[in-house]
Amino acid sequence: MNLSRRSFFQLALVSGLSRKLIRSSPARAKSRVRVLPSETRSIDPWIEVSRDALRHNTQQVSRLAGGRPILAVVKNNAYGLGLGTASDILADFPEIGGFAGVKASSCLKLRDRGITKPILLMGLTPDEDGAELIIQDIQLSAYTPDALERLTPLVRKAGKPASIHFYLDTGMGRMGMPFRQALPWMKTVASSPLISVEGTFMAFTEETEFDLEQLNRFGALLDEAKSHGTPTGHIHAASSNGVYHLPEAHFDMVRPGIALYGAYPSRPAEEREKAKLIPAFSLKTSVVRVARLEKGDGVSYGRNYVADKPIWVATLSIGHADGYSRRAVDGAEVLIGDRLYPVIGAVSASHTIVEVGEEQTVDVGDTASLMGPEHPRIHPNHFADTVGISVYDVLMHMNPDLERVVV
Repeated sequence: MNLSRRSFFQLALVSGLSRKLIRSSPARAKSRVRVLPSETRSIDPWIEVSRDALRHNTQQVSRLAGGRPILAVVKNNAYGLGLGTASDILADFPEIGGFAGVKASSCLKLRDRGITKPILLMGLTPDEDGAELIIQDIQLSAYTPDALERLTPLVRKAGKPASIHFYLDTGMGRMGMPFRQALPWMKTVASSPLISVEGTFMAFTEETEFDLEQLNRFGALLDEAKSHGTPTGHIHAASSNGVYHLPEAHFDMVRPGIALYGAYPSRPAEEREKAKLIPAFSLKTSVVRVARLEKGDGVSYGRNYVADKPIWVATLSIGHADGYSRRAVDGAEVLIGDRLYPVIGAVSASHTIVEVGEEQTVDVGDTASLMGPEHPRIHPNHFADTVGISVYDVLMHMNPDLERVVV
């Protein structure tokens, strides 16, 4: 019989033999260590996704954008919330005018889930998926000198024109047609009967002064294109940062990602004053072991933590393989019940340890919240600031195999 890791642990925990051994062992009966009881359903960590928080954040973004349509960015598994979980909820909101992803597979998955709103592929169009993308009415990004040549056989195979957005590089230097070369290229691509121009967009560097230079370059190019009769479709440039800080870049629609999911993009204190967001996810797990350390006892690889007095510690069933940062030991806290407990030792692949205190105030089976809206000190922005990483890293590195539960 082949057992998954989860099935193995569940079988071991609920078996009569396990219960018998636990009851009959004198050493265990006298021990100050508690382990997960047999009736516990699962020890795996999970992510709760809040429909109400997504609703609230969408309304806040819409207000900042003056009611313009929102092109919701769902790249990198919807910033860790789960592509299907988040997009199914967002698709119901009238403020959401469409979706944007960076991988063809993700865009096709949205169609497979029955989402009918416009979808933009901001990344490369793979030759093997190109015709299917066109058939599924997924809008493609054009940004290479040979874009028309690459799209032509895909269009013929699909039997219908390709809907495209011009992707322009105004200084980011990552993707897009360089703005100095863009005008004649745009005219050539747009003039083809195989192409329908649905939009034009760019990405900001999010360096305040240079963003204004990028905006000027973009605006000048759009004006010149229109003066030559080159269609540009719907114009969009503002990511979450632009929604908050560059109202002049809101154009026809805005293109936020992380703000929809409840994290502030760059300057949390300032952004909170403009529009307060609610983290739409909560990272949770179970306490699987509680033990009392004596003075001099240590925990984790390398004995990174050594008790300087008798102290209780708790082991949580989550580690860096699940997406919880190794750097959590640099000051992060975990909420269990109504109290915060510091992360200690080292975050291993599957486990994290917290210091409970001189009294045992938690028990095996308790739920631990590691990030979410439940307390300001586990807010994703606070967590990121505390451990010295980007809030984008915090969300996007969540293991896609973690269960997502809509609440």
